[in-house]
Amino acid sequence: MKQTLLIGLLSLLVASGAAWAAEQAGVVERPDGAPGNHFYLGNRAPLVPSPFVKLPVGAVRPEGWIRRQLELEADGFSGRLSELSGFLREDGNAWLSPTGEGHSYWEEVPYWLKGFIDLGYLLDDQRIIAEAHTWIEASLAGQADDGWFGPRANRGGRHRSTAEGKPDLWPNMIMLNVLQSYHEHSGDPRVIDLMTRYFRWQLDLPDDDFLPPFWQQQRAGDNLACVYWLYNRTGERWLLDLATKIHRNMAPWHREIASWHGVNICQCFRAPTIYWMQSRQPEHRAAAERNYQTVMTLYGQVPGGMFGADENCRPGYTGPRQAAESCSMAELMLSCEMLLTITGESKWADRCETVAFDSFPACMTADLKALHYLTAPNMVLCDRHSKSPGLQNRGPMLLFDPRGHRCCQHNIGHGWPRFAQHLWLAAPGGGLAAAMYGPCRVRAKVGDGTEIVIAENTQYPFGDAIELSVQTPKPVAFPLYLRVPGWCDAPALAINGAGVAAQASPGSYLVVDRTWSDGDTVRLTLPMKITVTRWTENHHSASVHRGPLTYSLKIGEKYVRVGGTDDWPALEIHPTTPWNYALVLDPDDPARSFEVVEGRWPSDEQPFVADGAPIELRAKARKIPAWTLDDLGLVGPMNDSPVLSDEPVETVSLIPMGCARLRISAFPVIGEGPDARAWQEPCTSTPWSASHCWEGDTVLAIDDGVLPRSSGDATIPRFTWWNHRGTTEWVALGLDEPAPVGQIEVYWFDDTGRGHCRVPKSWRAEWRDGDAWKPVATRDEYGVALDRFNRVTFDPVTTREIRLVVELQPEFSAGILECRVK
Repeated sequence: MKQTLLIGLLSLLVASGAAWAAEQAGVVERPDGAPGNHFYLGNRAPLVPSPFVKLPVGAVRPEGWIRRQLELEADGFSGRLSELSGFLREDGNAWLSPTGEGHSYWEEVPYWLKGFIDLGYLLDDQRIIAEAHTWIEASLAGQADDGWFGPRANRGGRHRSTAEGKPDLWPNMIMLNVLQSYHEHSGDPRVIDLMTRYFRWQLDLPDDDFLPPFWQQQRAGDNLACVYWLYNRTGERWLLDLATKIHRNMAPWHREIASWHGVNICQCFRAPTIYWMQSRQPEHRAAAERNYQTVMTLYGQVPGGMFGADENCRPGYTGPRQAAESCSMAELMLSCEMLLTITGESKWADRCETVAFDSFPACMTADLKALHYLTAPNMVLCDRHSKSPGLQNRGPMLLFDPRGHRCCQHNIGHGWPRFAQHLWLAAPGGGLAAAMYGPCRVRAKVGDGTEIVIAENTQYPFGDAIELSVQTPKPVAFPLYLRVPGWCDAPALAINGAGVAAQASPGSYLVVDRTWSDGDTVRLTLPMKITVTRWTENHHSASVHRGPLTYSLKIGEKYVRVGGTDDWPALEIHPTTPWNYALVLDPDDPARSFEVVEGRWPSDEQPFVADGAPIELRAKARKIPAWTLDDLGLVGPMNDSPVLSDEPVETVSLIPMGCARLRISAFPVIGEGPDARAWQEPCTSTPWSASHCWEGDTVLAIDDGVLPRSSGDATIPRFTWWNHRGTTEWVALGLDEPAPVGQIEVYWFDDTGRGHCRVPKSWRAEWRDGDAWKPVATRDEYGVALDRFNRVTFDPVTTREIRLVVELQPEFSAGILECRVK
């Protein structure tokens, strides 16, 4: 009897081992969308088949640290913004008015609702849902007979950014996103009816009135995506005609970077690839990647996944102290999420995770009760003082304030909710895809239509293990796609405890196509190596990564309240420890320069805190005493590495970049050979002086060598006498020693169409003779031509100072983009 049992047990083990051996995982570069998914709406023909399909809002339920971000958001300024923002005041609000008349008619309300409504659905927060539905009902009830919906002021182009009398579709593009989420959750047919009638109105609108500059023309890709969303639900072919009309009239992102405004780039670079779903033209598909690489090559040679555009990209402003708008981070994440579903290419998930983990958390306080407008990879003082023109925007752009920073304050709320929704996607053949990683549960129909739940347990991106547990009422066959991040070259996969062989390359997908049973488990391990990036275009500075995370110097933080209330304070953050370090790297293997130190997982599930980071790296570094704050309070510009330092070697701690609101994430590197050089302190003085200079401009710009493309070039530093108008002003060049001068060339600033600076009424040159100013002797006219240097030559004078005396036009100011004295 015992022998029989033993033989049976051995047979069972052999059979079980054979089953384990039969487990296989395929590898694909991207899914083939042709099989489609019968349970979730992907692209309808003739659109390109969808490799992935976003699941309805609520299908993915975040847990762990991701749920904690949403809970903090619900209790923070985004979730309580109607208590803080005058734009959301219900009394007299145009978005609630049956006639569409009232205040706050532009982008602020739909910006806020875009994240607010999804937040409510993901948390099942009835307070938030009820508040959001109040605004939804008003939009549904207020549609005009001809199909227009929303505030009447937008229909008449009353906003200063739109041509007078031309419809401004931009605010409605955002509200359409809100209505889509509402329909996904409720199935309310009124949304389909509203969008159908509204898009019919758009189709009938003459091209001359359709999508004029500026914002709506730039961001019309959002309108285009909404048209395809409706087409996939109704199949109305005229919607494809509207899509072609949109592409014809929108800004030409398919050819070039159509705007160097940071948020426009993050939101609009995807537009031609959205249209590719219909056109199928290879250049449209390739355009998003081309746009992305163009921007990143010029302004994104920094860690954190963003690029320098503090608010617009500016030639010469490319270092790690240049910043990104907070809402641009949320928009870039969303673009990557959309491109992931459209193309199936995993690089978009990698890029989304980089922004989400490294940059996005640090643009808000850890309790999500305040944000600041701009966040840079290297930023060691967040105070209320203006940093312009070092940062383009004037004012308290680095102050953490729940009531300020208008567009980011309203728009940032969709960052975490949309990220959570894209953790899992519907895949071809009735499958599911773990597209990005984080603790959550997904409920979806797979295979033959069986609804299953997969629970994902992980501390990713801080840990390398992802554990999946399948809950199903019956065995069901379907393919499971598991993304291999682009940084991971040795993933390990196990099913029900048994290893599965698969040669997966970085950026591919592991595909397990099998019959799944209740209780099946999957363990995916993504070993996290330390790597070092050298930013050759940014002075050979170095950034340190481990897996998906970039690491920043741990700097002591002192929070100082400078405004607000006890419940909603406005906060500065000051450093309490040194920050001016250069790394000491092993020249043969830089990764060996770091030691991984694992800490405790935070009990409150908020890992993005400097003092509570769950993992750190130890490194060797030397201080660079000459590397200091500049006169604006910004980190001094980077010098070329390698650099010299006589300071002693110290052990410093690096924490994940997303945990560091004060941060050095791009480091100089210490050298000792002949190539190493001493650190040069920045030049913050100039021989030029002026009768007046606007606080957001600088006399440094007068002869900084950055040449303008036109008199209206707003992308480079400038000098202006704003806000002086119609007055007589001057700028003077002081020389160290008396020298001969016989020529002046001046390039005037003129912002016609945007502001109140014009070329001057007249000007003249004078030279100092002792204590007296004397006019120079010239037969040339003092030119005020646009878009070129205006040259004046005169009999040479030997002097220590020469000046331009300028008479401004009545009611206008003036400025200089570049001046050359010879």
